[in-house]
Amino acid sequence: MVSGIHHVTLITRKVQANVDFYAGFLGLRLVKQTAGFEDENQLHLFYGDAEGTPGSLVSFLVWEDGAPGRAGYGQFNELSLAINPASIGYWVTRCINFQMRSEGPTEEFGEPVLRLKDPDKVIVKLVGNATLTSPAVWDGSDVPIEHAVQRVRGATMLTEKPAESREFLERHFGYRFQSSRGAIQRMTSDSGDVVDVRDAGGFWSGAQGTGVVDHVAFRAADEHELNAVHENIVKDPSSTSATTIHDRKYFKSLYVREPGGTLFELATDKPGMTVDEPRKTLGTKLLLPANTITDLDQLKVTLPQFSMPGQPRVNYRDLPFVHRFYTPPNPDGSVFVLLHGSGGNETTLMPLLHKVAPRATLLGVRGRATEEGFPRWYKRITPFSFDQTDIKSEAQAFASFIEDAVKSYGLDPDKIVFVGYSNGANLLNSLLYLHPNLVHRAVLLRSMPVLKEYPQTNLKGTDLLVISGKTDAYGKYAGDLESRLKSSGATVDSDVISGGHELGDADVPLIKQWLQQEQH
Repeated sequence: MVSGIHHVTLITRKVQANVDFYAGFLGLRLVKQTAGFEDENQLHLFYGDAEGTPGSLVSFLVWEDGAPGRAGYGQFNELSLAINPASIGYWVTRCINFQMRSEGPTEEFGEPVLRLKDPDKVIVKLVGNATLTSPAVWDGSDVPIEHAVQRVRGATMLTEKPAESREFLERHFGYRFQSSRGAIQRMTSDSGDVVDVRDAGGFWSGAQGTGVVDHVAFRAADEHELNAVHENIVKDPSSTSATTIHDRKYFKSLYVREPGGTLFELATDKPGMTVDEPRKTLGTKLLLPANTITDLDQLKVTLPQFSMPGQPRVNYRDLPFVHRFYTPPNPDGSVFVLLHGSGGNETTLMPLLHKVAPRATLLGVRGRATEEGFPRWYKRITPFSFDQTDIKSEAQAFASFIEDAVKSYGLDPDKIVFVGYSNGANLLNSLLYLHPNLVHRAVLLRSMPVLKEYPQTNLKGTDLLVISGKTDAYGKYAGDLESRLKSSGATVDSDVISGGHELGDADVPLIKQWLQQEQH
């Protein structure tokens, strides 16, 4: 019989703040870090008890610097975690010591509740319940074991159709009505956890994004039970979007939206979190789901890095441009500042430059202009004409960002190489004239001049590599760019690859060779 919650999955915007809250403040164990099941370029973290027991698991899809969502009907909006009722006082004191705002304790359905908000402003409730305990309490944090979070207590669902949502939970997921309080009906499973069904009639609808609960997964004992529930859901006219069964490596699962639109998952207890790493080292390294096509080393470069509480870390600063660091295990002190092309983002160039210089620190930056929802560095009027005012204003903002980043992150300006592709390379070649003391070494990939008027600038001491594509529609402008740069005093090396505007491995040896020449 299906019974209880397997895990709750949320979406976070900043992985380091998330780890600091759930592993640091709450003292949960990070039991798994993996590339995403649906999107391998997305980091997925699981927290839980010492063994990652189903029922203790809270997972996060990491949308680093993603757009915020909105809690509303058709979503869960609160996460409840069970602690010993006698531990409420300890957690009140811990909140004070961590300078974390809390509300309560108050009483909900006869239980003491301390309300918090995580870094994404998701409501997290610590609920005193003496009967919900973990079979494997985690004792590896600074939270005393007697006060540790035991497991998931429950979640609150917002729905415009409370009667139908409640009936769906009863019919397919083994929950039964316990009691009601105002607009909330409390549903209880045989495992003892709860789903609070809240009438959200008159609220706004939920919107996907960071800071929201993506779904709640319920427990199926095995694949046979999973298949049986799937067959019943397919026959149920009130369900929507019933899917085929997925192999998630750590469990088999299926997804369905209940009548109010909230996403449910059903997940098997086995094989569990220890299927690919032993209990002792759970969560200590990045792992890949089945059928991942991207190389692990490449994913390590593009997925956001984080440090566990107490470990050395990069302290990210709140600067005007969204950016991402990649710090290699054995950095050599060199730094590449990366400017993507149209439609790219701060991670797009990271795998390519990691191949060029595996020991270099990579600072990828995201342009602030957009076109049809995709990032750019400045506004485009036509494919070959550009908003001059926007180029100048964004160049100024980027120059200020680099100055702040050098100070904030302790970068050595003499060891920085700028690398731009297409739209990003065009901003770079404009920066050379608009802010001539900023860039001294740069690689311009598939670049063209975009300024209508160029200031008189002395670029002596500036070393550049320009790589164009033989069949690139923009390639015919590369000669004009090189001539202008040389006439301004820059040292310019150039090369042509056989392809077009796209990036590829053909660029790697050319950049490597140029860097080696620069070092001698």
